[in-house]
Amino acid sequence: MSHSRRRLRQIASRTIKSAVLALGGLIFLLPVQAEQPPPTPLTAPLPTPVLVDTVQPIQPDPALFTAHPDSLPPIRLLIPRLAIDLPVVEAQVVDGYWELSATSASHGLGSANPGDGGNMVIFAHARPGLFLPLRQITPGDTVYIFTAARWYSYSVVSQTEVTPDQVEVLAPTPQETLTLFTCSGFSDSRRLIVTARPAF
Repeated sequence: MSHSRRRLRQIASRTIKSAVLALGGLIFLLPVQAEQPPPTPLTAPLPTPVLVDTVQPIQPDPALFTAHPDSLPPIRLLIPRLAIDLPVVEAQVVDGYWELSATSASHGLGSANPGDGGNMVIFAHARPGLFLPLRQITPGDTVYIFTAARWYSYSVVSQTEVTPDQVEVLAPTPQETLTLFTCSGFSDSRRLIVTARPAF
């Protein structure tokens, strides 16, 4: 065999080896297609949503029940910094508990009216459009309460969390007080209490 023919075979052999190695490298670099689980059918039932805001009935302190013949009940609550602007309805007492409105704030019947000098109790669900932003309130924030005749201004002095059995926050107070509260824990395990005093 001539030298030139031997040389051509060597070149051809190297070319084939290079091509095989290159092809093997490409195969190695290809992504491995993992076996995917089948898609969930559209008819599969959706998971049951967990309702966090499930406020239990609120039992008022019997000592709150006093007549307010010379004052008007609140009909609107405004907290400008939190963009809370809600109608306020009277929460009647049914079977010893205050009713809780699903669409507005509620004024505990028997608690003080604005300007009465006692404890005015207003509550609502911790839901968007209601008292959900209340958890971001801070001391010094202003709360406006409107009656059919005039408006009153209150300044927040404290914010705290209590358990539902800590009902002393709803007791009468010797000075004019606005008490706001809502659910703050899972399944009403905690309640957010905001206390405000008249801003003079």
